[in-house]
Amino acid sequence: MALTRRQREIYDFIREFVDSQGYSPSLEEIGARFGLSSVATVHKHVQHLVEKGFLKKSLHRSRSVEPVETPASPVVSLPLLGSVAAGAPIEAIELSESIDVPQQLVPKRGRCFALRVRGDSMVDEQIRDGDFVVLESAAEARDGETVVALVRGEDATLKKFYRRGSTVRLVPANAAMRPIEVPASEVQIRGIVRGLLRRY
Repeated sequence: MALTRRQREIYDFIREFVDSQGYSPSLEEIGARFGLSSVATVHKHVQHLVEKGFLKKSLHRSRSVEPVETPASPVVSLPLLGSVAAGAPIEAIELSESIDVPQQLVPKRGRCFALRVRGDSMVDEQIRDGDFVVLESAAEARDGETVVALVRGEDATLKKFYRRGSTVRLVPANAAMRPIEVPASEVQIRGIVRGLLRRY
């Protein structure tokens, strides 16, 4: 299951601490390492790592968190470039985060990145609000491919792509929503969806 950059950093720190000290760091020590003054915030990160199977807790012991061997499936760290709307277009925002993605979801060629999905216009393609999509950077797409498109230079949206002459149709996978139809000159393809991650 995917880790955020901070979760990966905390997991690596705990593993290195246990290797060198023979016991796990306290929440306060983890917080001090990453400049986190709230123990509750540290606990939340640790709990997510437990839920994802990267750490395990021993009951009735202090310093009870122990690293579990990293899952066998190799992962690739991809840039997480913010959110994309699966609904009405939203302003494109790029962030400098990263996310670990199973290697089998990442194409071997081309530059890839990930985006967090907002909205439910692609639910019939099993892409839901809060999911992460893995995209291969591309400036062109074939009819029927699910893409991230930039509309009028500022609004990013996740839709199925169809071109009809000088017009582009960005079609949702939700019967309750209407397609977006705009001149092809006002649409820039940024990436094609190649994989999907979901957190429970």
